Amino acid sequence: MSDSWEDKFRVWSQAPSKTEQEKCSNAESMIKKAVKAHELLKEMDITVFAQGSYMANTNIRQDSDVDVCVCLHSTFYAEYPAGKADSDYGNSEGSIKYIDYKNMLEEALVNYFDRSSITRGNKAFDVHANTYRIDADDVPAFELRRYYEDSTKKYIQPTGVAFVPDNGYRIENWPEQNYQNGVNKNNKTSTRYKKVIRILKNLRNTMQDENIVNTNNIESFLIECLVWNTPDEGFNGDTLEENVRYMLAYTFNNTL
Repeated sequence: MSDSWEDKFRVWSQAPSKTEQEKCSNAESMIKKAVKAHELLKEMDITVFAQGSYMANTNIRQDSDVDVCVCLHSTFYAEYPAGKADSDYGNSEGSIKYIDYKNMLEEALVNYFDRSSITRGNKAFDVHANTYRIDADDVPAFELRRYYEDSTKKYIQPTGVAFVPDNGYRIENWPEQNYQNGVNKNNKTSTRYKKVIRILKNLRNTMQDENIVNTNNIESFLIECLVWNTPDEGFNGDTLEENVRYMLAYTFNNTL
């Protein structure tokens, strides 16, 4: 690499502009309003929150959407230790099925935005962008609780979320844990952790633009995970180039 790569990395390491961030925030805010405007959903114990790269502040300008989770807490998925069941923890069958909840959310989004602005996908609803908001992937989810062996301790905090694609099996995520892990890693590496993530996302996009096919299936979350697993000392280089080199070499050597 030449000195010009360091200059490029400095640009790539920056977060999106204030205007772009505001469009992300607007999309999240309008989905909250859609839920509040629905006759049934507004009475439920629901939290609407951004997750993924926007929440983690690892998004880049080319990332054209924001992930928003609409999580129901009163009905939840539970994971129990072997031999344990609902009755051991005082739980009972939920009052709503996931598919009915997803259908309700679709109704709320269509009522608020209009049919042409909403596309139902396998996992999420695509709320299309306009001049005011960025494109949003809106995921309906139930709270996910993983219970301790000792029933007096209840479930592990923070809780996760889970959803069922229209044509698949349950998918589980832990957005709050993921967010806090990223904050801690970024603090320990003097904010270099998130800079390296943005650099690699931009590098991937550039390689895709140049038709390098091996980069087509590299998801943003995979990049974040690989950078997070890089030892903290790998971010101590004097330049961004040194930090990126270390991360790539470490990942290569440990994934052979």
